[in-house]
Amino acid sequence: MKLCLILVWSVLLSTEAKIQHKDTYILLCSETEKQYIYGLDGEEKWHADFSQGKGVMTLPAFADPFCYSKSTYEIALIDVETCQKNLANSVKCYKYPAEPKDAPQSSIYSKDDVELGSKNTLICYITGFYPAHVEVSWTKNNVNVTSKATLSRYYVSDDGTFNLVSTLSFTPEEGDIYTCTVEHTALDRPLTKTWDVQVTPASVGLTVFCGAGLAAGLLGAAVGIFFLVKGINCS
Repeated sequence: MKLCLILVWSVLLSTEAKIQHKDTYILLCSETEKQYIYGLDGEEKWHADFSQGKGVMTLPAFADPFCYSKSTYEIALIDVETCQKNLANSVKCYKYPAEPKDAPQSSIYSKDDVELGSKNTLICYITGFYPAHVEVSWTKNNVNVTSKATLSRYYVSDDGTFNLVSTLSFTPEEGDIYTCTVEHTALDRPLTKTWDVQVTPASVGLTVFCGAGLAAGLLGAAVGIFFLVKGINCS
């Protein structure tokens, strides 16, 4: 899969505060993928949702001093179409060499502290891959549950690689085992990370602490009695 990425960074410098801000514009296209994003200082401000046919503001309301016009989405459609045509022409005419490849890394963890029977979310964080296409699948006790998972948009890093987040809502039960598997063109074999439900009863630490305190208290009492008796005998 050939891919074209247009990444424009504009550095804005405030002469009074001497603070640099990085304004980002990302246009990504391939035969099957397309993304159009505006961002600032590593945070996304707006993206084109091509599945719903509209632009989406992703800043919270309190941080929204401006807005993008409806025509921004139409511009995104035109730019992506142009990108795909240029990419096809470049591949055909110039026979571009094989794309560089960076294999992804992944980690899996729970969003909240684990409590048996309480709803939680598993997060599979996938980083550092190029080109921007991965397949993510989930299992619970060796049963595929990918249909219940969510997948974020691709996020670009400063080095041009991509990050992705997949989440799975679940209710932890003791002994359950979950896996998150990532497939990517730069991997020789799928990358799988495993997470199992392990809960340490809070009462164990408290019991040990109380036991140790009781033992220390008894030892102190014994020492006190010993010296008291010895003092009486000496007198």
